[in-house]
Amino acid sequence: MPATHEHRTETDAPGVSVGLPVYNAERYLRIAIESILNQTLRDWELVICDNASTDGTGAICREYAARDPRIRYHRLPANIGAANNFRRVFELSRGRYFKWIACDDFCGPEFLERCVQVLDESPDTVLCTTKASMIDQDGRVIERYAERQDLQMARASDRFIASRDQDGWCIAVYGLVRADTLRRTAVMGNYAGSDAVLLGELSLYGRFAEVPEYLLFRRIHPGAYSHEVNLEKMRDFYTPSKKRGTALVFRSWRHLFEYLRAVIRAPLPFGERLRLFAYILRMMWWRKGDLAAEIVAGLRSVIGRDNA
Repeated sequence: MPATHEHRTETDAPGVSVGLPVYNAERYLRIAIESILNQTLRDWELVICDNASTDGTGAICREYAARDPRIRYHRLPANIGAANNFRRVFELSRGRYFKWIACDDFCGPEFLERCVQVLDESPDTVLCTTKASMIDQDGRVIERYAERQDLQMARASDRFIASRDQDGWCIAVYGLVRADTLRRTAVMGNYAGSDAVLLGELSLYGRFAEVPEYLLFRRIHPGAYSHEVNLEKMRDFYTPSKKRGTALVFRSWRHLFEYLRAVIRAPLPFGERLRLFAYILRMMWWRKGDLAAEIVAGLRSVIGRDNA
């Protein structure tokens, strides 16, 4: 029988930590929080980290934290960027398993229970998620996400290569992951597309599993970061304190660099490491046009800054 919050003291670590990074999220925030409160698995904590919101987000979070001791609310004094907030909410968590939830998404009631069961029964699985439904701003299902997210290959290199093509929306980053494994990675980097890099790195440590039920709901709406992304929007999202600069221009270069770092960090046999290095070199060749274009764009950005 899963433990309930009534029997846990403040010093007891929960089985599951759910991390909710928020910024000006009042429109859909209650739906996201209620979806965790309604989970059939009761042994969880919800850690909310507020990126210095200027709307009613803080009041909503404090209301829920006062109602349920499993909810912990932290407010940052300044906006540190979305990726840094994702990393911060994980740093504040205490559970054996960890899951991020976006402030405009929600989970079906059995999401945690189904994923915990898989991780408990499969020690070599590091991440478990479910199938996902894409919903609109009013909560209507507009698409059933069809791509499989399970990586059951025995070889780490096979899983890594498959992860590059398997999940275009990076749905699996909102799955349930072993916290001790996540701590061995770079977590969420402060650059565009770092969620894809994180999934690639996690695949080096174990298998991914997908529960064949639609228990995750991703909201597609005009206010979402993923809606009509451009460079200025990325800067606001990742580095709100820096309105200029080239850090977000070199996306392909940064990804290749971070993939190399991930392979070096992971406890891999020599043959696997060598195969992955060769694959990353092939990636450089496949992306040579993008890599060259980024260098040109970076030079133009520097020249424009110097002439401003």
